[in-house]
Amino acid sequence: MSWFKLIKAEVKALFTNPVVVLTVFGGVVFYSFLYPLPYSQQTPREQTLTIVNLDKSQASFQLERMVDATPQVQVVQRNSTIEEAKKAFLNKDVSGILVIPEHFYKDLMLEKSTSLAYAGDASYFLVYGTLVEGLAQAGGTIAAKTKVARLLVDGEPLSLASKHYSPTGQNLKPTFNARMGYVDYVVPAVFVLILQQTMLIASGMMVGTQKHGHGYWSQLSSLKLIALRSVVIVPIYYLLSMYYFGASFSLHGVNTLAHATELLMLLLPFLLSSCFIGIWLGSITPRRELVTLVVLLSSMPLIFSAGFIWPIEALPQPIVWASKLFPSTPAIQGFLALNQMSAEWRQIAPQWTLLWGQVLVWLFLAWWQHRKTLRPDVIKAK
Repeated sequence: MSWFKLIKAEVKALFTNPVVVLTVFGGVVFYSFLYPLPYSQQTPREQTLTIVNLDKSQASFQLERMVDATPQVQVVQRNSTIEEAKKAFLNKDVSGILVIPEHFYKDLMLEKSTSLAYAGDASYFLVYGTLVEGLAQAGGTIAAKTKVARLLVDGEPLSLASKHYSPTGQNLKPTFNARMGYVDYVVPAVFVLILQQTMLIASGMMVGTQKHGHGYWSQLSSLKLIALRSVVIVPIYYLLSMYYFGASFSLHGVNTLAHATELLMLLLPFLLSSCFIGIWLGSITPRRELVTLVVLLSSMPLIFSAGFIWPIEALPQPIVWASKLFPSTPAIQGFLALNQMSAEWRQIAPQWTLLWGQVLVWLFLAWWQHRKTLRPDVIKAK
């Protein structure tokens, strides 16, 4: 058969396989909307809070109003004792507790150090961080106000007192994640993993479907079939990748700083190695549905070892070495550097080189395993 007829037959085999079509197109498009949806608000707001005011002074009531005015916190109840507040917290009626101690106003006036007690469930990191941020802002504001008032009493002009209440000033500018949101932080990396995992399933399911049948695939050598499958699947995933890095990122407001040529260059070894892993996986699994199971089970270890959720320096070295066997790790690091951090190409050259090394290794493994699993009569016929 000519290459044109082979490509036509491969495309037909792909689009007539409903599981593969659903994985490739349905999975990629579906996840582009589903995964960012719970985090569309970026950061938690209006977290419920109860206040235990043991001071009952004018300054403490003003602090309560400041806390309620912050966008991070909403005061929903007030308790007279810490035990009542603790009970409400354990019953999930509130997400946090603020305790204003006795002599709060007195200590402020005497320039003594006073402590505000915060409580929250730190296992919900985003919620806990939001609560602490809102309470810290309110506490810092009232402390600054008290300091300015004291400077005014001492005869310092308001224009100077408003600048001198603190020995240092802050000008915070978040880098690479200007909105400080979850979408900008996780979605770009997770989308790269989704591309890899769906491609593994697609190419593996194609092998699993055809492994025990007869057709054009049984008339080709393993190397030629791998080349044919790559020629068909890789361009499809180029289009899907451009949808992710283009329209989908724009829809969710994610940075797109890389040049198109750089993305295309980095995509090539990433998609090729992903395709070869899928062919290898489809060849070693006895049933085609096991491909999906293996890919799904591998997703969490791969995402947590990629170096963006948890620093690579804090991971055990064996896990770091194992993660470099799969294209998602260098690809995530490379795409994040290029597209979200505006890195130069030379800065991601090690990841690009590693991806090409994976292409050669996984091509050999895919060819060797695919040829090994062919039926003896097919091998003999070739």
